[in-house]
Amino acid sequence: MKQTAPPLRRGWTTGSCATAAAKAAWLVLQGHEPPATVWITLPSGKNVTFSLCQYSGTPDAPCAAVIKDAGDDPDITHGAMVRCTVRAGVAGSGIVFKAGPGVGTITRPGLPLPPGEPAINPTPRAMIRTALTQANHGLTPDVEVTISIDNGQELAQRTLNGRLGIVGGLSILGTTGIVMPFSCSAWIESIHRGVDVARAEGLHHVLAATGNVSEKAGQALYGLPDVALIEMGDFAGGLLKYIRHHPVPRLSLAGGIAKMTKLGQGCLDLHSSRSRADMFALAQLAAQHGAPDGLPGLIQTCPTVAEAFLLTSNHNFPLGNLIAHKAWDVAHHTLHPAAVELDVLVFDRAGTLVGKADGPLPL
Repeated sequence: MKQTAPPLRRGWTTGSCATAAAKAAWLVLQGHEPPATVWITLPSGKNVTFSLCQYSGTPDAPCAAVIKDAGDDPDITHGAMVRCTVRAGVAGSGIVFKAGPGVGTITRPGLPLPPGEPAINPTPRAMIRTALTQANHGLTPDVEVTISIDNGQELAQRTLNGRLGIVGGLSILGTTGIVMPFSCSAWIESIHRGVDVARAEGLHHVLAATGNVSEKAGQALYGLPDVALIEMGDFAGGLLKYIRHHPVPRLSLAGGIAKMTKLGQGCLDLHSSRSRADMFALAQLAAQHGAPDGLPGLIQTCPTVAEAFLLTSNHNFPLGNLIAHKAWDVAHHTLHPAAVELDVLVFDRAGTLVGKADGPLPL
C-alpha cells in the first residue's frame, strides 16, 4: 500500500517573530516581568502565541528575542535569533522603526519602502503597531523599535538582497505572518486539488495568483468567492498544464510585476532561484512598442523589474500592459488546445492594477 506523506508543517515569518519580540520588550519597558510567552494577531485576525527565548538590554531599552521556526520550509532564516529592542520615543512620534545589526537598509527605489528606510516591510510594521497598540490599551505608544537578527549580514549573502539594493542584512518579511512549507510536489498537488474543487462546484471563473497581495486584489476586482481562488505561487506551469487537461470556463492569472515578466518571457517556474527576468528582453519589448528614445537603454541597466517599472511609470509608459500581454501569450499557448477564456492581471506591491490583458499584443 502506498504510504501517504505527513502534511508539511507551517512556520512563522521573520515579521511574526519580530512582532512577538517587540511586544515582549515593550511589556518589560512598562515594568512588567519578562513574559515567557506573548500572543500576537496575524493579518488574518487570528491570535497566535510565541515563546520568548532570551532577554537582555537595560530597563530603559529592554531587548527580547524569539528563535524563528520556519516549519518544514527550507528557509535560510530557520533557527535565526530575531531580537527587538524597544525604548521610549519623543512624544507624538508614534512607533519609529530602526534597523539593528543583521537587518538591512533600502538603498534603491522600486521596493515597498523608499531608500534610506530599514528593510522592515509594511505588513510586519503593521503587525508590530497592532501588537503594541493592543498592549497599550488601544493607544499607539511613542516608542523606537529596533529589530536585529543574529548573523543576519552573513545570511543575507545567500539571498537576492544585494541585487535588490538592500545592504547590511536581511529583510523583515511576511504578508500573512505564516511561512507556507515549500515543496514542489505538495504545492502542485494542492493546485490540482484546487482546480478540481472549482470544477466540482461548477464555478465559471477561477483566479490563480502568485501571492497574497495579487490574490486579494484580484478577488476584490472580480468579486470572487474564496473557493474560486488558487494559490499558484511560483508554479504557473503546474497550474496551466493541469487546466489544459481539466479546463475551466474562465481563468484569471494575477501576479506581481516581476513574476508576470518572467512568465511573459516563457518561464513557467517563477521562483527566484530557478528563473530570472531578462532585462535586455524587457528593454526590447518596450522599444518595439513605442518607448521614448533612451528609455529602453535605461530599462536594460535596471537591476530589477520593479525599478524598471518605476522608471517607465515616471515616463508615463505603459510597461505593465505590455508585461500582461506577453504573459497572456505564454499562458494561452500553454493552455492550448483547451478552450479557456483567459485574462492576466499585473499588480504592484500595494495591490494596484498596473497591467491587464485578455488577448495577444496588438501588432
